[in-house]
Amino acid sequence: MVKVNAMGKLCPEPVIMTKAEIEKGAAELEVLVDNDIAVSNVTRLLEGKNYTVEVSRSGNERKLTAKKAEGESKAEPSKHEKLTAILVAHDVLGGNDKELGEVLMKAFLGCISKLSHRPAVIAFMNEGVKLVLKDASSCEYIKELENAGTKILVCGTCTTHFDITDKIGAGTISNMFEIMEMITGADNTLIF
Repeated sequence: MVKVNAMGKLCPEPVIMTKAEIEKGAAELEVLVDNDIAVSNVTRLLEGKNYTVEVSRSGNERKLTAKKAEGESKAEPSKHEKLTAILVAHDVLGGNDKELGEVLMKAFLGCISKLSHRPAVIAFMNEGVKLVLKDASSCEYIKELENAGTKILVCGTCTTHFDITDKIGAGTISNMFEIMEMITGADNTLIF
Protein backbone atom coordinates (compact mmCIF):
# COMPACT_ATOMS: atom_id res chain seq x y z
CA MET A 1 0.00 0.00 0.00
CA VAL A 2 1.34 3.42 -0.99
CA LYS A 3 1.22 6.03 1.79
CA VAL A 4 0.71 9.74 1.08
CA ASN A 5 1.27 12.07 4.03
CA ALA A 6 -0.44 15.34 3.16
CA MET A 7 -0.84 16.49 6.78
CA GLY A 8 -0.41 20.27 6.98
CA LYS A 9 -0.47 20.65 3.19
CA LEU A 10 -2.60 23.41 1.75
CA CYS A 11 -5.03 22.96 -1.11
CA PRO A 12 -4.45 21.66 -3.78
CA GLU A 13 -1.28 19.84 -2.63
CA PRO A 14 -3.07 16.77 -1.15
CA VAL A 15 -4.80 16.20 -4.51
CA ILE A 16 -1.60 16.67 -6.49
CA MET A 17 0.34 14.29 -4.21
CA THR A 18 -2.40 11.65 -4.49
CA LYS A 19 -2.70 12.05 -8.26
CA ALA A 20 1.06 11.51 -8.63
CA GLU A 21 0.78 8.12 -6.89
CA ILE A 22 -2.25 7.15 -9.00
CA GLU A 23 -0.28 7.95 -12.15
CA LYS A 24 2.54 5.70 -10.90
CA GLY A 25 0.01 2.86 -10.84
CA ALA A 26 -0.78 2.54 -7.13
CA ALA A 27 -3.62 0.05 -6.67
CA GLU A 28 -3.98 0.77 -2.94
CA LEU A 29 -3.37 4.07 -1.18
CA GLU A 30 -3.49 5.47 2.30
CA VAL A 31 -3.76 9.27 2.29
CA LEU A 32 -3.40 11.32 5.48
CA VAL A 33 -4.90 14.83 5.58
CA ASP A 34 -5.92 17.21 8.33
CA ASN A 35 -9.09 18.94 7.08
CA ASP A 36 -12.50 18.07 5.67
CA ILE A 37 -12.03 20.02 2.43
CA ALA A 38 -8.97 17.89 1.62
CA VAL A 39 -11.00 14.75 2.45
CA SER A 40 -13.69 15.82 -0.01
CA ASN A 41 -11.25 16.81 -2.77
CA VAL A 42 -9.07 13.70 -2.51
CA THR A 43 -12.12 11.43 -2.25
CA ARG A 44 -13.61 12.95 -5.41
CA LEU A 45 -10.31 12.47 -7.25
CA LEU A 46 -10.00 8.84 -6.15
CA GLU A 47 -13.62 7.95 -6.91
CA GLY A 48 -13.28 9.62 -10.32
CA LYS A 49 -10.31 7.31 -10.98
CA ASN A 50 -12.38 4.26 -9.96
CA TYR A 51 -11.10 3.72 -6.41
CA THR A 52 -13.27 2.75 -3.47
CA VAL A 53 -12.59 5.04 -0.52
CA GLU A 54 -13.03 4.64 3.23
CA VAL A 55 -12.41 7.54 5.61
CA SER A 56 -11.47 7.23 9.27
CA ARG A 57 -10.72 9.98 11.76
CA SER A 58 -8.49 10.19 14.79
CA GLY A 59 -8.16 13.61 16.38
CA ASN A 60 -7.02 16.04 13.68
CA GLU A 61 -5.95 13.24 11.33
CA ARG A 62 -8.19 11.94 8.58
CA LYS A 63 -7.08 8.74 6.85
CA LEU A 64 -8.42 7.85 3.42
CA THR A 65 -7.90 4.20 2.51
CA ALA A 66 -8.41 3.63 -1.21
CA LYS A 67 -8.40 0.55 -3.38
CA LYS A 68 -8.63 0.44 -7.18
CA ALA A 69 -11.93 -1.14 -8.25
CA GLU A 70 -12.26 -3.53 -11.16
CA GLY A 71 -13.49 -2.17 -14.50
CA GLU A 72 -13.38 1.18 -16.21
CA SER A 73 -13.20 4.57 -14.53
CA LYS A 74 -16.06 7.04 -14.82
CA ALA A 75 -16.72 8.14 -18.36
CA GLU A 76 -15.30 11.43 -19.55
CA PRO A 77 -17.44 13.76 -21.68
CA SER A 78 -17.52 12.93 -25.36
CA LYS A 79 -14.67 14.67 -27.19
CA HIS A 80 -16.88 15.58 -30.18
CA GLU A 81 -19.06 17.71 -27.90
CA LYS A 82 -17.70 21.27 -27.41
CA LEU A 83 -17.30 22.06 -23.73
CA THR A 84 -17.41 25.53 -22.23
CA ALA A 85 -15.98 26.47 -18.84
CA ILE A 86 -16.53 29.70 -16.95
CA LEU A 87 -14.27 31.02 -14.20
CA VAL A 88 -15.94 33.61 -11.97
CA ALA A 89 -13.44 35.47 -9.78
CA HIS A 90 -15.57 38.49 -8.80
CA ASP A 91 -18.96 38.94 -7.18
CA VAL A 92 -19.77 41.79 -9.59
CA LEU A 93 -19.62 42.08 -13.36
CA GLY A 94 -17.91 45.08 -14.87
CA GLY A 95 -16.25 48.18 -13.50
CA ASN A 96 -16.42 50.48 -10.52
CA ASP A 97 -20.17 50.70 -9.89
CA LYS A 98 -20.74 47.87 -7.38
CA GLU A 99 -24.52 48.20 -7.37
CA LEU A 100 -24.71 47.94 -11.17
CA GLY A 101 -22.10 45.16 -11.14
CA GLU A 102 -24.23 43.07 -8.75
CA VAL A 103 -27.31 43.49 -10.98
CA LEU A 104 -25.30 42.58 -14.09
CA MET A 105 -23.74 39.48 -12.48
CA LYS A 106 -27.13 38.18 -11.33
CA ALA A 107 -28.56 38.79 -14.82
CA PHE A 108 -25.53 37.09 -16.39
CA LEU A 109 -25.97 33.95 -14.23
CA GLY A 110 -29.72 34.02 -14.84
CA CYS A 111 -29.18 34.10 -18.61
CA ILE A 112 -26.70 31.23 -18.46
CA SER A 113 -29.24 29.11 -16.57
CA LYS A 114 -31.72 29.58 -19.45
CA LEU A 115 -29.34 28.71 -22.31
CA SER A 116 -29.99 25.56 -24.31
CA HIS A 117 -26.22 24.82 -24.40
CA ARG A 118 -25.08 25.41 -20.83
CA PRO A 119 -21.43 25.39 -19.76
CA ALA A 120 -19.96 22.08 -18.62
CA VAL A 121 -18.40 23.73 -15.57
CA ILE A 122 -18.52 27.03 -13.70
CA ALA A 123 -15.79 27.57 -11.14
CA PHE A 124 -16.07 30.25 -8.46
CA MET A 125 -12.89 31.69 -6.94
CA ASN A 126 -11.83 34.71 -4.88
CA GLU A 127 -14.82 37.02 -4.28
CA GLY A 128 -16.82 35.01 -6.81
CA VAL A 129 -17.46 32.40 -4.08
CA LYS A 130 -19.83 34.89 -2.43
CA LEU A 131 -22.27 34.36 -5.32
CA VAL A 132 -22.80 30.77 -4.14
CA LEU A 133 -23.81 31.70 -0.58
CA LYS A 134 -27.18 30.23 0.49
CA ASP A 135 -28.66 33.70 0.98
CA ALA A 136 -27.18 35.25 -2.22
CA SER A 137 -29.82 36.17 -4.78
CA SER A 138 -27.68 34.53 -7.48
CA CYS A 139 -27.60 31.14 -5.72
CA GLU A 140 -31.01 30.16 -7.17
CA TYR A 141 -29.63 30.42 -10.72
CA ILE A 142 -26.50 28.51 -9.77
CA LYS A 143 -28.63 25.71 -8.30
CA GLU A 144 -30.64 25.61 -11.56
CA LEU A 145 -27.42 25.20 -13.51
CA GLU A 146 -26.20 22.47 -11.18
CA ASN A 147 -29.52 20.62 -11.44
CA ALA A 148 -29.31 20.86 -15.25
CA GLY A 149 -25.90 19.15 -15.23
CA THR A 150 -23.38 22.00 -15.07
CA LYS A 151 -20.57 21.12 -12.65
CA ILE A 152 -20.28 23.89 -10.05
CA LEU A 153 -16.87 24.08 -8.35
CA VAL A 154 -16.23 26.42 -5.42
CA CYS A 155 -12.67 27.18 -4.30
CA GLY A 156 -12.16 25.80 -0.79
CA THR A 157 -9.18 28.07 -0.09
CA CYS A 158 -11.37 31.06 -0.90
CA THR A 159 -14.34 29.93 1.23
CA THR A 160 -11.94 29.32 4.11
CA HIS A 161 -10.38 32.77 3.64
CA PHE A 162 -13.80 34.46 3.79
CA ASP A 163 -14.95 32.05 6.56
CA ILE A 164 -18.03 31.02 4.56
CA THR A 165 -17.45 27.31 3.85
CA ASP A 166 -20.50 26.27 5.89
CA LYS A 167 -22.68 28.90 4.16
CA ILE A 168 -22.26 27.64 0.58
CA GLY A 169 -25.63 26.84 -1.00
CA ALA A 170 -24.67 25.05 -4.23
CA GLY A 171 -21.79 23.27 -5.88
CA THR A 172 -18.86 21.29 -4.61
CA ILE A 173 -16.07 22.67 -2.47
CA SER A 174 -13.07 22.13 -4.72
CA ASN A 175 -9.41 23.02 -5.17
CA MET A 176 -7.16 24.88 -7.59
CA PHE A 177 -5.93 21.68 -9.25
CA GLU A 178 -9.41 20.34 -10.06
CA ILE A 179 -10.58 23.77 -11.19
CA MET A 180 -7.57 24.20 -13.48
CA GLU A 181 -8.00 20.70 -14.87
CA MET A 182 -11.63 21.43 -15.76
CA ILE A 183 -10.90 24.89 -17.19
CA THR A 184 -7.93 23.84 -19.31
CA GLY A 185 -9.79 20.76 -20.54
CA ALA A 186 -12.61 22.85 -21.99
CA ASP A 187 -12.82 23.92 -25.63
CA ASN A 188 -13.89 27.45 -24.62
CA THR A 189 -13.15 29.30 -21.39
CA LEU A 190 -14.71 32.55 -20.22
CA ILE A 191 -13.25 34.45 -17.28
CA PHE A 192 -15.15 37.02 -15.25
